[in-house]
Amino acid sequence: MAEWLHAEGIGEDRAILVENGEIVEAAVELPGRVKAGAVLPARLVKVLVPGRSGITALGDEEALLEPIAAGLSEGADFHAEVVREAIPEAGKTKLAKVRATDGPLGNAPTLAERTGAVAVSISDPDLFEQAGWSELLEEAATGEIAFPGGALRMSLTPAMTLFDVDGQLPPAELAEAGAAAAARAIRRFGIAGSIGIDLPTVGDRAARQRAAAAVDAILPQPFERTAVNGFGFLQIVRRRERPSLPETVQADPVGAAARALLRRAERAGPGPLTLHAAPAVVARIEAVPAWLALLERRAGAAVALRGEAGLAISAGHVQSRQN
Repeated sequence: MAEWLHAEGIGEDRAILVENGEIVEAAVELPGRVKAGAVLPARLVKVLVPGRSGITALGDEEALLEPIAAGLSEGADFHAEVVREAIPEAGKTKLAKVRATDGPLGNAPTLAERTGAVAVSISDPDLFEQAGWSELLEEAATGEIAFPGGALRMSLTPAMTLFDVDGQLPPAELAEAGAAAAARAIRRFGIAGSIGIDLPTVGDRAARQRAAAAVDAILPQPFERTAVNGFGFLQIVRRRERPSLPETVQADPVGAAARALLRRAERAGPGPLTLHAAPAVVARIEAVPAWLALLERRAGAAVALRGEAGLAISAGHVQSRQN
């Protein structure tokens, strides 16, 4: 039986859908971001293409307005519904996308509300870790995803998320297994927008159809896809409302490492704790005093930070000073 689990972590909310002891879907939300589904007060600050698109101010954040409703001119105030959150890309961030609405102002559903998840507290068994949470984050960060008989290499590009399939199986078997593995990763990481899967070249049409059918059997609707062409390429398009887990992790590796360390720390208490981490990770935690204050409340004791230059950002660890 599949079940959504939710944890209100330090610096992030996280949720996983667990089926047969494994994570089949996962999501992370960071605070302070404009969320899909919210209706917010907005002002049109610049028209880019008359009647089609413009730049809108949502408090301190800018968003792309498409289309521009009739009667809206530069400087006009209106209600904006967020249809896509800001998407981090290499070197920049793609603006959130909004549309004008007559609806009332309102917050977006929380992660727990939109998944219907069961809350997990730090006093409960670590069901996230038991289902493979740390391994999931490692895959999201590196893009390296193993499956029986082969491996995927996931690459984030401004145009699409790409999966390259490699392995030791015969080409037709590898194409089918690789397509299935890519579909599982797409679902698990919440990847949307344009997605490409580069499979082994297979001349047999029936084998290419089996590879496409493997995607259909795993990836929930709605989505659109092409057939697998003669060069082994399959394209998928899914509606995009928010960043994927790999986009969130890879856009800010230090922040992701800091939040992961805080997660381990909040489960290491109660009692005094020392967090050992790379200096960049320590600096990120120190930059958000509320994180450390919340950790100390959950631990019921003081928490010390120790920067160690020789540690990789992912190699932080927690020491209980009671031991």
